[in-house]
Amino acid sequence: MSNNEIMKKLRVALKLRDEDIINILALVNFRTTKTELSAIFRAEDHPNFVKCKDQLLRNFLNGLVIHLRGPMPAKNEVKSQKSEVKIEKSEE
Repeated sequence: MSNNEIMKKLRVALKLRDEDIINILALVNFRTTKTELSAIFRAEDHPNFVKCKDQLLRNFLNGLVIHLRGPMPAKNEVKSQKSEVKIEKSEE
């Protein structure tokens, strides 16, 4: 399965529009335009078809994780949250 097919299937499965994909890519500081996206989603025999590169797919997947889960908390925040949970459990 090509990167283009993966992008197409994810776009349909998650009901994403071009603006949504651009915003998801912006979460990982990867900039692209609607024109570049439409070239990726074209049929392979179309003259303006562009092969989706690994970098675009990787950044899209990383941005999608942030979009769906939210940004990762800093390591200091995670440690303090764990210690708060332990304190709350011991008080009960």
